[in-house]
Amino acid sequence: MTLSALTMQEKQAFEQDGYIVVKNAVDGKQLRSLQSEIKSWVEESKLHSEPYGQPTIDGRPRFDMGVDHTALNPTLRRINNPSDISESYFQVMSSSKMVDMIVDLIGTNIKFHHCKINLKCPGANTTVHYHQDFAFTPHSNDDVVTALLLLDDVTEQNGCLMVVPGSHKGPMYSLYDGDQFVGRVNDTTEQSLIKKQLPVVGSAGDVCLMHTRLAHGSAPNGSKNSRGLYICVYTAADAIPLAKNPMPSPNEGLIVRGTGTISARMINFEVELPQQPKSASFFTVQGQDSAAIK
Repeated sequence: MTLSALTMQEKQAFEQDGYIVVKNAVDGKQLRSLQSEIKSWVEESKLHSEPYGQPTIDGRPRFDMGVDHTALNPTLRRINNPSDISESYFQVMSSSKMVDMIVDLIGTNIKFHHCKINLKCPGANTTVHYHQDFAFTPHSNDDVVTALLLLDDVTEQNGCLMVVPGSHKGPMYSLYDGDQFVGRVNDTTEQSLIKKQLPVVGSAGDVCLMHTRLAHGSAPNGSKNSRGLYICVYTAADAIPLAKNPMPSPNEGLIVRGTGTISARMINFEVELPQQPKSASFFTVQGQDSAAIK
């Protein structure tokens, strides 16, 4: 008999609230390796003044910085599919205790969709406006979970994730402004959600497991401490994408637990289809430009 990675109370909380925070999803050695690579990537970013790096398979830059990026004050904010270029990140994505937790939530047959690092360097003016991930990556069913591994101690002061408990059971909000895909809810909806939001805080090595339909956002980092999240998206093997992956990877569709399937499981729902980004990260979709040569 296989032991569960999550308690019954944790699984019930995920069903009710749409998210849980679990302690120690990776061991100390794994965490130190991830943190070391982040540190080296931030140092490397100081040598660049616009998005750069070995491109992803759709030709976009691997690394993205905000407009306030300088060598003295780097604002590296996104690393696309780090598991493509780092053995440490690949191993955590595919083999860590974090993946066993996903099995407890959506079944024994699990596949990888994409991953990224969202980083808020000290003083970075990076905002994540409210949205639901499912609207970026719609599937034939919603057994889709986002695992957000805390690479740093995360507090309200350094721009923690904010979530609206139970919103995964509510409506799918539009991320369009007219005919333009803006990747965020409108201002009125955002203010309504902010009134109900709760912070997701924890220690480096903890993980937040979040239902893909949960409404969430985050404020800029107002502290002197970095806030990094390694974000991995997993689906049930029979959840079939309805749109192109906004962050394609050679590992897309990799079965990380169990086996694959030749069937698509459908649920009765309606969701808008996203427009695929052409820029280095979704921050530009939400209206926050990337760094550029001046």
